[in-house]
Amino acid sequence: MNAVEIEEALSELAKQPFDAEEFPFDFLKAFGNKDTTIKMLRSSKSSSNISDIPGGVLQRNNIHISVCPEGDADNYLSKLKESASSAKGKVKIILATDGIDFVAENIVSGETVASEFKNFPHHFGFFLTLAGISTTKEIRNNPVDIQATGRLNRLYVELLKENQEWDTAERRHDLNQFMSRLIFCFFAEDTGIFPSKDLFTNTIDQMSDNNSGNVDFVISKIFHAMDVKYEDRVKEALPNWTHDFPYVNGGLFSGNRDVPKFSRIARSYLIHAGNLNWKTINPDIFGSMIQAISDDEERGLVGMHYTSVPNILKLLNPLFLDDLNQALQEAGDNQRKLINLKKRISRIRIFDPACGSGNFLVIAYKEMRKIESVINDLRGESHLRSEIPLSNFRGIELREFATEIARLALIIAEYQCDELYRGQKDALADFLPLDSENWIVHGNALRTDWLSVCPPTKQVAEDFSNDLFQEPKSQPFIDFRNEGGETYICGNPPFKGNADMDKSQKLDMKDCLSSFFPNWRSLDYICAWFYLAHIYCHKSNSSYAFVSTNSICQGQNIDNFWAEIRRLDVPINFAVLSFQWNNLASNNAGVTVVIIGCAKSNTKQNCYLYDSGLKREVNQINAYLIAGPNVYVKRASETISPISEMIKGNYYGLSEGLLMEKDGLKEAVDNGVSLNNIKIFKGSSELIKGMHRYCLWIPDEKALLKYSDNNFVQERIKSVYNARINSPDQMAKKMADTPYRFREMRECNTHTIAIPVVSSENREYLPVFLEENGTVFSHAVFALYDAPLWNFALIASRVHIVWISTVCGRLRSDFRYSNTIGWNNFPVPNLTEKNKIDLIRCTEDILIAREKHFPASVAELYKPDNMPENLLQAHKKNDEIIERIYIGRKFKNDTERLEKLFELYVKLTSTPSNSVTKGNLS
Repeated sequence: MNAVEIEEALSELAKQPFDAEEFPFDFLKAFGNKDTTIKMLRSSKSSSNISDIPGGVLQRNNIHISVCPEGDADNYLSKLKESASSAKGKVKIILATDGIDFVAENIVSGETVASEFKNFPHHFGFFLTLAGISTTKEIRNNPVDIQATGRLNRLYVELLKENQEWDTAERRHDLNQFMSRLIFCFFAEDTGIFPSKDLFTNTIDQMSDNNSGNVDFVISKIFHAMDVKYEDRVKEALPNWTHDFPYVNGGLFSGNRDVPKFSRIARSYLIHAGNLNWKTINPDIFGSMIQAISDDEERGLVGMHYTSVPNILKLLNPLFLDDLNQALQEAGDNQRKLINLKKRISRIRIFDPACGSGNFLVIAYKEMRKIESVINDLRGESHLRSEIPLSNFRGIELREFATEIARLALIIAEYQCDELYRGQKDALADFLPLDSENWIVHGNALRTDWLSVCPPTKQVAEDFSNDLFQEPKSQPFIDFRNEGGETYICGNPPFKGNADMDKSQKLDMKDCLSSFFPNWRSLDYICAWFYLAHIYCHKSNSSYAFVSTNSICQGQNIDNFWAEIRRLDVPINFAVLSFQWNNLASNNAGVTVVIIGCAKSNTKQNCYLYDSGLKREVNQINAYLIAGPNVYVKRASETISPISEMIKGNYYGLSEGLLMEKDGLKEAVDNGVSLNNIKIFKGSSELIKGMHRYCLWIPDEKALLKYSDNNFVQERIKSVYNARINSPDQMAKKMADTPYRFREMRECNTHTIAIPVVSSENREYLPVFLEENGTVFSHAVFALYDAPLWNFALIASRVHIVWISTVCGRLRSDFRYSNTIGWNNFPVPNLTEKNKIDLIRCTEDILIAREKHFPASVAELYKPDNMPENLLQAHKKNDEIIERIYIGRKFKNDTERLEKLFELYVKLTSTPSNSVTKGNLS
């Protein structure tokens, strides 16, 4: 269940007569617990409910609930907290109620809830963790955002049922515009913008009949009135009951004022939505969530799209807000400096070319208003109207409804800031009529001239008329009133790997990138936004920062994107290193992202790295987001360090006839196949999950001769021949000449150190294996045949997984190991014999620790946060020994590991002819 569904279920529960016996179970059902789970909790014989409170219900790892005698809620909450069962069951939340009072506490955070029972649904955000939904302070403290989202979503769906013609490309704009007008009216009637509270909702309630036959007529007349000045309303023949509605202007109610037909249910949803307190709506939260209601694919996730303000500020602060706040602090009470800073702020433009519902723009606006307010207070001018125009907050968005919501969110944010900093009277006096300008553009950012949406200065705009951007002909609203101001580009463009793009997105990439990037087909979709932002800043001395999956700073994107784009001379000047970018989706661990900020090299000299809340000034940041010179790790045919050769296993495409499961092995032996011609066969999956298959292993024609009359072998070889000879691939056809073998026939003499090509990013260490003779590997495995065992210790180290995760590519989010990029370029100091002996001992300790948990697979042993203690300690000992080889002590963190690795990489690769002494690898 999502947050909206949970809020609805709790609201319905609060309306029902209180049933002391059933309440705990009904409460748990509201969070998506299945009937089987509830049945087990009810059963006195079940071990699921271990509550030691009479009548209590305890769900392990979640909640302990008690329905108590009247007036005893606080006392019972204390009993739940002190309960031995609560501790044993590792509950996170305790809850006590008598049907009149409702109290709860989060034992982990210490947060509490206390309310009348009828109002407990308002605190639904407090309990979302019970459904595996991550919560934020904003959601917990302000439930109206999700409540409003849910009611509007139900209204939207019901309107589509009654007005199917509106669910078409031709009419979708009208429905989206209608919804944005409703939102404005709900907000206006609760904030004093309309002359009386609930004016809009009450008018509809009073003037439309219960059967909803004339709801569309009533709403249409109200919308019409708000587009007509008071003095012109008589000649428009508007009904008297519309005269109290103000003239709004701003284009919000102009143009088509068609209203969809309402069913009785739709009318009810409309009234229920209006009865909420819209005054407390957060435009950044609400707008971000509501954008889903008009999208068929996203509607099931309605209420899930909120990105927390702290995450947004991780980008905005280093991009420009920190600089403004520092300037404010330095100004002190110097009136000249304060007025200059105020003028500076009024000229700053914020541009989000993938703005969605405008949450980056709204937060930027709020933060700038906060600074302006401090300046006004220091100058004794707190009554003054803001000099920060909404037209300085510009965006491009592909989805039309999100575009409408973004503009509306900014309008709401402006009013709320006016009311906060100037008081309601002045806020209302200046709010209407709205400005008719709209700087949120509906369009494809990769096919829209960014300068037409947000020109920095007049001179720069003229310089842009070249082939890098189209001349701004299609959009006539270019202006230069902000000449001389700063422009900051920001946002969270769509994450799409090169394998995940649809046809239209691939065309976007081709048109945008093909003239500049030779290998544009290999790039992620977001690279197009980085490229256009780079060009913009290169020409205009502006700055930008984007949130991106960390894959943009890994693997082939380094060589194919960053090595090429450095020609534009817009280096990285700050970066926020990997962190989780979460939304409210149930069981969603979020995506690992970075924030990358770039500026023209002559505009900012200081570079900063942000990691886990710490800020560090560095001289330079390279494309791997490491402090240091620009380095681009390219494929290498040989190792740069004294380590063993690593090659892939055996390519087995169109060789399925040679492979066997366990029953096939028995059949082979029963049909006279020698065990010398059967090998255990493993790929990535088999290694990690502890499984294996078998294969016929016939290395040459001499070995094949003894099976010339063996029908079992000949039938399998024939199936391989047919598959290869009938393949359109010419290489496969050539392989048909030797259908009894794989393309390669690689095997060890004594042992193999094996590494899966693809493995999960969630493990703390790479899965690496030591396999004895008798096992061969597919091309989904890299192998070090008969290599010294100390190589195993290197691969099993934290140092190595950090290196691989940075320089190698990804298969979606999983690691995609590369021998030519990751292993051959792995920088290792020269190892002494003592070092090698120590590492061999570490290898043995890791293998022994695994063996103690036989038959557990590596997939089971290396689960995140659940590694067996002896295995974890064996790896940590290995890490300590290896890291002392590098720097004489343990590294402080992964950033320090990478900086040392890159320093050593530069040293090893800059030696004349790469003359690294490989020495004796034994």
